[in-house]
Amino acid sequence: MTNVVLIENCDISRNSHKEIINNSTQFRVLEDFNHCKSALYKINRLDPDIVLIDIDTPGTCGIESIKRIKRVHPKTKILVVTGEKNTNYVFDTLKSGALGFLLKNNSNQEILSALEQLSKGGAPLSPQISRLVVTSFYEKKFDELTERENDVLIVLSKGKSYTNIANELYVSVNTVKRHVRNIYEKLHVNSRDEIINLIQNKHTYLNKSLKE
Repeated sequence: MTNVVLIENCDISRNSHKEIINNSTQFRVLEDFNHCKSALYKINRLDPDIVLIDIDTPGTCGIESIKRIKRVHPKTKILVVTGEKNTNYVFDTLKSGALGFLLKNNSNQEILSALEQLSKGGAPLSPQISRLVVTSFYEKKFDELTERENDVLIVLSKGKSYTNIANELYVSVNTVKRHVRNIYEKLHVNSRDEIINLIQNKHTYLNKSLKE
């Protein structure tokens, strides 16, 4: 049986999550809290397998509370539930030790599914958060390119030859080849087709994120 501690401010959500968890054959709620301060005080003796924490809960909740739990119980897996979708906040939360990140609009069944993924070594993320993470990854990769490398990339993705690229950008063919080598290295690709695929994926994830 996998032991879970709940830390949630909303009584309705906490009780609902508690019910579905206790009704499962795999999990049980050791204890639940509506305030972070009391939870952090008592969690030392509980030694849970998983902590489901709403980091919008009052009482020193947030990223620091995740770090405190991980310091005391490094093997405890933390599943965060929040309404926050800021990219930096998501990454800071994951870097602090959380293995899962769900938005508050996830259903009880999705919460239970996330707990199952965690217990099996997974890292569950809400679809919106997954797209946010992937989009940020693509943006970071392309941000590593210089202005001139971006110019070459744009023309290269149109299927033009090195000679045509050189003529269009008023540089030598050797210069174009050097820029292309740098682009391949920074984007971790080996062909023009891989570059085009990467660009298409970037725009796909970006467009999906903007629609959310």
